[in-house]
Amino acid sequence: MDHRLLEIIACPVCHGKLSYNKDNLELICKFDHLAYPIRDGIPVLLENEARQVSLDEGQ
Repeated sequence: MDHRLLEIIACPVCHGKLSYNKDNLELICKFDHLAYPIRDGIPVLLENEARQVSLDEGQ
């Protein structure tokens, strides 16, 4: 994941910052507790594609 991209993309729900989870290939919004998948190197920033993450997992 290109770190320059992380600086400009935001959560589509709250417009907050996303963090990259390299192990699961996901972008995580710590505010909404949502994880957005990255498929074929492309972030899928659709709310209906996101999964809920636990408080511990979102840290």
